[in-house]
Amino acid sequence: MEYLGITYSMKHAPVLDPDFIPFGVWMDAYQAGAKQPIAIAVERDQGQTTVRRTRIYGTEEMREADYRYVERYVKFLLWSIGGFRVSVCGCPEIGERLKRAYSPAGERAFDCDFFEKLYERPLEMVSLPLDACPEPMESSRPIGGHLDGCRIGFDAGGSDRKVSAVIDGECVYSEEVVWHPKTQADPQYHFDGIVAALKTAASKMPRVDAIGVSSAGVFIGNAPMVASLFIKVPRSRWSEVKTIYDRAGAEIGDVPVVVANDGDVTALAGAMGMGVGSIMGMAMGTSEAVGYVDKEKNVLGWISELAFAPVDLNEAAMADEWSTDIGVGCKYFSQDAVIKLAPRAGIELDEGLTPAEKLKAVQALMEAGDERAEQVFSDIGTYLAYTVSLYAHFYEIKHMMVLGRVMSGKGGETILARCLEVLADEFPALSQSVQVMLPDERTRRVGQSVAAASLPALSK
Repeated sequence: MEYLGITYSMKHAPVLDPDFIPFGVWMDAYQAGAKQPIAIAVERDQGQTTVRRTRIYGTEEMREADYRYVERYVKFLLWSIGGFRVSVCGCPEIGERLKRAYSPAGERAFDCDFFEKLYERPLEMVSLPLDACPEPMESSRPIGGHLDGCRIGFDAGGSDRKVSAVIDGECVYSEEVVWHPKTQADPQYHFDGIVAALKTAASKMPRVDAIGVSSAGVFIGNAPMVASLFIKVPRSRWSEVKTIYDRAGAEIGDVPVVVANDGDVTALAGAMGMGVGSIMGMAMGTSEAVGYVDKEKNVLGWISELAFAPVDLNEAAMADEWSTDIGVGCKYFSQDAVIKLAPRAGIELDEGLTPAEKLKAVQALMEAGDERAEQVFSDIGTYLAYTVSLYAHFYEIKHMMVLGRVMSGKGGETILARCLEVLADEFPALSQSVQVMLPDERTRRVGQSVAAASLPALSK
């Protein structure tokens, strides 16, 4: 197979998506012949800077392949690491082209706007000579694992909110309540729901020593900077959103409150359950949620919003409605992937159904032994295997825990089995070094809201 003059091979194209071009496989093939060194530096808050050194061809005939490679590489770095300044060092032509793309009028205007909101400053694309590349500065920090005392763990989901009362690591009460935060423009709705949950949990314990929150979104400290839960809240009222969890905690008392991205809390739950690090957690639900803890069970300070990072280079791939880009993770590892593949398998879905109901309809067919549904979930397993190889280029992964609504029942079993089969055949060394798995029973017992409860450390 060939794309932009680069010949690559893959043994297991998805049956329902034969034009899938796995970014990781193509990248390896591209790198095999690239000789000209370049560097990409991504700077984020508190001066932290990640530097990646790679290579391009730097020839006229490979101009488009070079740009495609660097543009997708930069895109992946932005959505995995986060940043407000990207320095492209050693390829001025590509650097200038990226400046145009990542501008309010360019094709990456969504990314430009997202990162401006996240860091409250414009996203900069800088072209520098290779020898002027910024120096790396990285730091990781511990996350959670504290189980002493009386704690509240709150998990803010898009369709329901979960809260647990936890005493010395044991969950003594939990509840789930349906709510609709994504349709509410008034932040008071969100505040009232959070406070109601916290007060319910507080009533089940003799006291409250700490509150931990797991929530979708990107945070600086406890402040949601961009979060789908508050998607309808106008930016003019965002000051209320940025303080919402601290204000809600103050309603319970003068106790420490720590907020973390739900993906990172998923990875933390795995680390607590298995007692190991280097874990990536991937939840396939409404979208793709990813989190990561390193070998020391620390978080890197990365955003890991891999729902918007590229996995497929096929230029006819389905576009994401929100980010407007094509080939990004949310269309391969969420209910959208099932909905995308089902018609190709000959499954007609009632357009009057919600996306969640469409997923359930395909899952029901799977439980009944429908071969068409089995092919849908098998192809998602193929996507997953090739994407594990991609993510392993950017994260040190020893354990990859997959969960979420899409992974439930026989469909999830098929996804996992197919992923392991493709990994063993296509990437035998990787299949030995990375364990892809469903959460084990101990991890399930820890749970998302219990892991959230462990986030704050108590002062001695």
